[in-house]
Amino acid sequence: MEKSKTVQLLRVFSRSELRELARFLANPAFNARPEAIPLLEILTQTGLSGKAWPSKERIFSVVFPKLVFDDQRLRLAMSALLSGAEKYLAVADFLQDSHSFQIRLSQVLRSRNLLAASEQSLKTGATVLTTQPLRHAEYHLNDYRIREEQFRLLIESPDTTQGHLQALSDQLDIAILALKLRQACSLWAYQSRYNVPCDFQAIKVLLPLAEQHLQTPAVGLYYHCFLALTTPGDTVHFPIFKQELLVQGPLFPPEELRDLFILAINFCTRRYNEGDQTFLPDHLDLYRIGFDRGYFLSEGLLSRFTYLNATTIGLVMQEYAWTEKLIHEQQAFLEPAFRESVYSFNLARLEYQQKHYGLALQLLQRAEYKETMMALAAKTIQLKIYYETEELDLLESHLQAIAAYIRRKKVIGYQRENYLNLVYFVRKLLEINPLDRKQKQQLREIIRQTKALAEKEWLLEIV
Repeated sequence: MEKSKTVQLLRVFSRSELRELARFLANPAFNARPEAIPLLEILTQTGLSGKAWPSKERIFSVVFPKLVFDDQRLRLAMSALLSGAEKYLAVADFLQDSHSFQIRLSQVLRSRNLLAASEQSLKTGATVLTTQPLRHAEYHLNDYRIREEQFRLLIESPDTTQGHLQALSDQLDIAILALKLRQACSLWAYQSRYNVPCDFQAIKVLLPLAEQHLQTPAVGLYYHCFLALTTPGDTVHFPIFKQELLVQGPLFPPEELRDLFILAINFCTRRYNEGDQTFLPDHLDLYRIGFDRGYFLSEGLLSRFTYLNATTIGLVMQEYAWTEKLIHEQQAFLEPAFRESVYSFNLARLEYQQKHYGLALQLLQRAEYKETMMALAAKTIQLKIYYETEELDLLESHLQAIAAYIRRKKVIGYQRENYLNLVYFVRKLLEINPLDRKQKQQLREIIRQTKALAEKEWLLEIV
């Protein structure tokens, strides 16, 4: 029972939605099987409310009190309930989208030759659309749909002119440009994350047309975003993109705005990883504003990766007060499964950066790190503390433990090589004569040329 599609779907309903669903199912227009109503009632009263699930026979006796148990009949009732619940979700969502509802109503009225009523519905839809604050791609697409329906009404009228068709075509251009540019930026992010080649030829063909509509936020913002992301060494488009994002951000829905901030941050991250620190102030600024305005939350939760990355930039910029405030204030929004470990890890990084080594070690030992890379990162901080405090016996034991952990956990790919090389070079540091400049220079050059190496900057600084 718990694994059935019907039960899984009903579990996402709130209590008020379950009551609305019961009323919805009572309407024969949406549900032809009345047995779906008592079935919903018993499911709501038992398993969905946290109580033990009743047997199939018990459920059947409530839904069909006068019949002998029939598994197929119960399955049909469950199927009817599933269908009704799916219809409810679709209808409820559609009715909340007022301008789409009015457009669809206008089409239905026009198909029945009720032209005046159809026109009035369109006017209502246009008013709803223009008075809401968003100006994202979907706004322009809905504007096009309204104009298209208006044009269809005008076809039968004597005042149909070229101008109406041209305006319709122009609005479609804007909608397509906005959607294609947004998709291109998402495609770039996908390509960068998974190292999968993607084709951007179509959007490059559209860029000259987009240049004619840069004053439209849904076009201009993504135009500068795309060129910033795809142009090596860009210093022109990113500042414009960032400025437009901060000014025009409220014109986009929360989820899309979060994606835009992440795209801007990804640009800064890539440049920093390439050794360019020019955009570090922008990097930190984007995190400051994003957290202040709540842009990084998704359904009330904060990604632990955003939390970790923001802390990293705060530490790089030595903004310790801001970083400490961030770590404490954002902890409550982390996924419960990772909250304590990521919180302790970030605090440990902050204490280490400020050379509070004892506190850092206490924090690292306070949490259990379930993820391999997080565990390796925590062990790396311990390694650096033991080296910097000249706890050589602890360091040697810790180096052995890291190597054993990598082999035991079967860390694969470049990360395995990164951390094994770190262990190797720390041992080399312990072996060389610290007064022998030639040895140190040779080791420094080998470290510099080694590509797969965790904490390369720290090692070079130590040498």
